[in-house]
Amino acid sequence: MVGEAKLIANRVTKPVSRDDLFHFIKSAISNEQQQTDPFYVLDLDAIRSLVETWFCNLPVVQPFYAVKCNPNPAFLKEMAALGTGFDCASLPEIETILSLGVSPDRIVFANTCKPESHIKYAAKVGVNLTTFDSNYELEKIKKWHPKCALLIRIKVPETSGATFKFGSKFGALPEEIVPLLKAAQEAKLQVVGVSFHIGSRAINFHAFDDAIEAAKTTFDTAAQLGLPKMHILDIGGGFTSGPKFTDAASAVIAALQKYFPGELADGNLKIIAEPGRFFANSPFTLATSVIGKRERAEVKEYWISDGISGSMNFLKYDHDEVICTPLIMKNPTCKELKTWSSTVFGPTCDAADTVLKGFELPELDVNDWLVFHNMGAYTSSRGNDFNGFKTSAIPTIAYEN
Repeated sequence: MVGEAKLIANRVTKPVSRDDLFHFIKSAISNEQQQTDPFYVLDLDAIRSLVETWFCNLPVVQPFYAVKCNPNPAFLKEMAALGTGFDCASLPEIETILSLGVSPDRIVFANTCKPESHIKYAAKVGVNLTTFDSNYELEKIKKWHPKCALLIRIKVPETSGATFKFGSKFGALPEEIVPLLKAAQEAKLQVVGVSFHIGSRAINFHAFDDAIEAAKTTFDTAAQLGLPKMHILDIGGGFTSGPKFTDAASAVIAALQKYFPGELADGNLKIIAEPGRFFANSPFTLATSVIGKRERAEVKEYWISDGISGSMNFLKYDHDEVICTPLIMKNPTCKELKTWSSTVFGPTCDAADTVLKGFELPELDVNDWLVFHNMGAYTSSRGNDFNGFKTSAIPTIAYEN
């Protein structure tokens, strides 16, 4: 595999330490004496460590990073250099990846419903692998990109306990699979494999067994219909870093050995995945400045330079734990400081722009900072420019040991 080969030549890497990160952030602030705008720090070593972790645990699965999760140019450039593939869902995403010098055969156009103009563009630039789950999509592909290899996306049992489920929008139902395969066969289109997604932020990884079993059934069905032998299995995303990843990886390997033992043994099955959060989340740290302050009874209230309309947009639908660390310029370590119940607002005039409530913080002053960790997944990519606070303009500073 390309990614595996790249990593053999790399040294073992580890993410930057919290102390070094804070020293770097403080230096960045001090170098810009009037700095109050938010900025990201991108830990390049963390990306390398995550890619190493992926191949250590899933050596038979080639990751195709989901660009929608975070299309930061520096991040994408590092992922490209490490040899990953890319899951693109639109013409602009394909353009972005090709502009990095990535070969089109390292892209899967993983969107089951694509505008015709995007299909035409994929044909023009040589992106020749995409997904489908309806007859109408087959008709568009037949018209504009008939030589494209296809993955039939199937709806799998929703047993993962995922925070975000996709079955209501994506994936052929079990009773639709045979008609779709026959329609592709009649249209002389190449269905080369199966794709699925167990859902984002999954917690029950036995779901991979259910999903891979469903995929195997689809492989067998295609063979019974006389289609050419399928040879690609796309196991989607739903991976997070940390201990949950090793559990997920073990479940994937066990299911592959159970349902595709022969294909694994002879090396005739290409297995890919579409992770986003796993790679993007932890390498990014967001630094925000305190731009306002108010005291009400025993509660301290602060306004910061980014919020719910910007990088914290995910808090509207994803109530994951927010990891926030104060950076007080006069006492960067914040040691032995009394803490207060605090509310943190974003900068806009939207009353719903409340980032934290009842959060224990030492007393802060205007021009102190709050640092938010694990801020790479669906943060800047989902923000907007409401009230003139432009999420798209937040700079990123790359850091490595």
